[in-house]
Amino acid sequence: MESKEGKVRHEIEPVANCDQSIIPIRIESLIYIIRDQQVMLDSDLARLYGVETKVLNQAVKRNIQRFPEDFMFQLTKEECLRSQFVTSNGSRGGTRYMPYVFTENGVAMLSSVLRSDKAVEVNINIMRAFSAMRNFLMNNAAIFQRMDQLEMKQLKTDEKVDAILDKLGDNEKPKEGVFFNGQIFDAYALVADLIRQAKTRIVVIDNYIDDSVLVQLSKRNPGVTVDIYDGQISKQLRQDVEKHNEQYPGVTLHKYTKAHDRFLIIDEDVYHIGASLKDLGKKLFAFSKMEVMTGSELLTGL
Repeated sequence: MESKEGKVRHEIEPVANCDQSIIPIRIESLIYIIRDQQVMLDSDLARLYGVETKVLNQAVKRNIQRFPEDFMFQLTKEECLRSQFVTSNGSRGGTRYMPYVFTENGVAMLSSVLRSDKAVEVNINIMRAFSAMRNFLMNNAAIFQRMDQLEMKQLKTDEKVDAILDKLGDNEKPKEGVFFNGQIFDAYALVADLIRQAKTRIVVIDNYIDDSVLVQLSKRNPGVTVDIYDGQISKQLRQDVEKHNEQYPGVTLHKYTKAHDRFLIIDEDVYHIGASLKDLGKKLFAFSKMEVMTGSELLTGL
């Protein structure tokens, strides 16, 4: 019938199922993709036809020659476990059985097997629903492909972040990594964990320091000193550092205007950071541990 939005809705009148409860049926919601085919469960079809599932399957088995594998097949236990929509179809003698599913061709054949006016009427609605689903999938194929690509990208990103955090959990300093736009907390957590691992000193070379960086530095262990090299030390930054030192003493400001890149030194380990510490996670950036020199060697060149 026609919906308010002007789209065709393939529905049938409510039918009684085995326990006599009344359920309104929307056929598209009963079509699933299994083994790359659009199929319907035997139990859902039985509800639509107004018969018990075992009655439908018995009629099929009496005419099994009409239902080759591309018309009907039985789900495996693994497929049932993976498919959350598959529930118990009941039991026979107390033994649970795997449900059968019917492809579009199999559903078309059912009307000739069940041999009733109702079966013909129901099949017309089901065929229309299959066509609507097929058209929907074809018209939105590009969108589904894009969603798959985004999902794979996110999966790979999550795997990289998990690997970085796993290393931090093992108290092993990560050597390199990439964070994407929006991973603000993940990037913040990385720097915070590096700061916590410092035993004697931390050196920050960054021309865009603000109070948010001081918040990160407050996570350092007692007794760890901090030297900040910034090319534009504002009056506000000096005041922020003074307030910070009242509670977390040990931070010293140094004006240094010849640095282009940003570096974070944890004891003797030198990290090249692709973004300012105050902007971590707001844009795509990478970090890497530099093996070519120690922290002392880098500071000698300042």
